[in-house]
Amino acid sequence: MTIELKIPSPGESITEVELASWFVENGDTVQKDQEIGELESEKASLPLIAEDAGKVELLAEPGDTLKVGDVVCKIDTSVKPDKKEEPTKEKKETKEKPSEDKKSTPESSEGKSEKSETKKTEEKAVQPKEENEAVKVTPVARKIMQENGFSVDDIINGLRKITSDDVKAVKEQGGDASATRGLLKKETSRDVSRSPMSQLRKKISERLVAVKNETAMLTTFNETDMSKVMQLREKHQDKFVEKYGLKLGFMSFFTKAVTVALQQFPYVNSYIDGDEIVTPHYCDVGIAVQTGKGLMVPVIRNTETLSLADIEKQILDIAGRARKNRISLDELSGGTFTITNGGVFGSMLSTPILNPPQSGILGMHNIIERPVAINGKVEIRPMMYIALSYDHRVIDGKDSVGFLKTVKEIIENPVSMLFGGNEPENMLLGL
Repeated sequence: MTIELKIPSPGESITEVELASWFVENGDTVQKDQEIGELESEKASLPLIAEDAGKVELLAEPGDTLKVGDVVCKIDTSVKPDKKEEPTKEKKETKEKPSEDKKSTPESSEGKSEKSETKKTEEKAVQPKEENEAVKVTPVARKIMQENGFSVDDIINGLRKITSDDVKAVKEQGGDASATRGLLKKETSRDVSRSPMSQLRKKISERLVAVKNETAMLTTFNETDMSKVMQLREKHQDKFVEKYGLKLGFMSFFTKAVTVALQQFPYVNSYIDGDEIVTPHYCDVGIAVQTGKGLMVPVIRNTETLSLADIEKQILDIAGRARKNRISLDELSGGTFTITNGGVFGSMLSTPILNPPQSGILGMHNIIERPVAINGKVEIRPMMYIALSYDHRVIDGKDSVGFLKTVKEIIENPVSMLFGGNEPENMLLGL
């Protein structure tokens, strides 16, 4: 029986996908539910799973653009997967054959002589030339060179440039310029590489250009003192790991701080739909994740109802699956706000670009100890620059600055998250 494996639908509005790669060869036998290939759409990557065990007939090549419903391969279920016992028997027979007849025959003698001649030829090939006779080669290095047929010139030429230390070393040894002649040879290259853009990369490019052309994007900046958050993490990290099985990071604090700030400044949580401004009464925060396929933004739903531990668990889960290209399209859509952390790559300051149709995105950056004025005295504090890019069509300057200032204040006093960003004393006094 032969079954047809068709291109699944990645999601609404997507009619075409690109075959990124095959993990099997044409004619291979596969197991049921084995991942045999990978598809790439304009929004995400998804695996191609074998529906049954059998022999595969591949009907498309990597790079082909296919429509949803197209037959990409066939599986002949009458052919069972190969057993691993046969190769083992062959190996045993191969090992036993030499011991059957230990006497040398004319054929074996000829084979030995041919091998010895080949070995001598290889040894001659790696013998250093006269100009490189002064180059010393360790026994291990010479063995590797002989196995691969490399000469001393192959190793030296274009490997690196001469430094002053090299010249001094030759001078101290009393050597002349001829000993380093091979080091001065350097080949230049004008080669270039070209690779086609994937469907995902094309879509990302289109969206980035559209954001710049269709929004009135501005960025406002502030800085926040990370001392309290770092002290809190250091003090309770062991207990947190013991209870929840994962570490307490910075992203959960910023996600919760953003959630509180969005509730105070709802326009930052809004987006334009035609001639209307839509303001959700919930917070779905997207977390930007850098993957091998490009930037993905999986969404954490209803962050206003989640604790720091819940947020950490979800971030760990969705980020891990995004990097493995195992994230669903539903998890990449519907966010109301986005957080991106360029600080993990060492960025000190940036202007993050909006994730449409959202109107705001927060950029986190690296933490650097800087001198700051505290109560009239200069102190060294771990500081982070934070940036809010926003669509000025929806968000006014007052709301954008107020939102970012609120995030700053909550991070500098994380206990205030329990009171909606207010000081505990104010809540106690009803202020």
